[in-house]
Amino acid sequence: MRIGLLTAAPGHPLLAATAALLAEDGHRVAHLAPDQDPPEPAALAEVYLLKARTPAALVLAERLENMGVPVVNSGASTGFCQDRVRMARLAERAGLPFAATTALPDLAALAGRGPVRHPLVVKSRHSRRGDLVARVADDRRLRELADRWPGEPVVVQDLAPGSGWDHKLWVVAGEVFAELRHSELAEGERLPSRSVDELPYGWRELALHVGEVFGLDVYGVDILDVGGVPLIVDVNAFPGIRGQQGAPGALARLAVAVGHGLHRPRTLRPAVTGAGEPMPPPGGAAAPRGTAQ
Repeated sequence: MRIGLLTAAPGHPLLAATAALLAEDGHRVAHLAPDQDPPEPAALAEVYLLKARTPAALVLAERLENMGVPVVNSGASTGFCQDRVRMARLAERAGLPFAATTALPDLAALAGRGPVRHPLVVKSRHSRRGDLVARVADDRRLRELADRWPGEPVVVQDLAPGSGWDHKLWVVAGEVFAELRHSELAEGERLPSRSVDELPYGWRELALHVGEVFGLDVYGVDILDVGGVPLIVDVNAFPGIRGQQGAPGALARLAVAVGHGLHRPRTLRPAVTGAGEPMPPPGGAAAPRGTAQ
């Protein structure tokens, strides 16, 4: 079987380990860069793993899907998860415990609301490498970020009273991997990640439900423990999943199952999610209270 990696970084540890396992089993692994055209029909892979989020990568993924080739995750689901407003709205409709999220056209609009009275978290509305994710505790910090990120559409969330540690959960075709990671928003020196021996009751099922809601087979869920209650602060399509024993094997098995037609990749359902709507205007996207620490 030919299995394609749609990515600009085929040497990523997760992909490299997965490709090695597939090659050991006699499968051929082909790299397809996001800025390339689809291969000729005779050279198409039976399945493509989409480990890229650029506009070019999403367009290419959808072209492959239109040619009848399954892509994990779908271009629609991957693109949807890059908009933090639409993510929050869908999570709210699905009843997920997601951080309350308000959209603003830029940080100047936030400054126009008056003094910062309690710590906030501001993030770029559109998730991408090197985007804005910052803690704002006072007006001086807000002005500093506004000067650095002029015109950047943002979302604003309250800072939840967490421990300073995020539960990073990764799911590959129903297999859940996890670790504790010191939050990038926590004050002081960043500490090394910690292993997770056992997840709190119900968190595994919550992580699996996220994949059903967002139409994802390979994804990450960031969860805070807020007084014993889980609070989801982010969902990522096809994250790196570094250092998790068993993750490359799970991904290899998923690719083979999809290639053989034993598993149909998930995708968004526009009638349910509103995925075909125009981008929502700045305003507010209410959801359960809180955000990352």
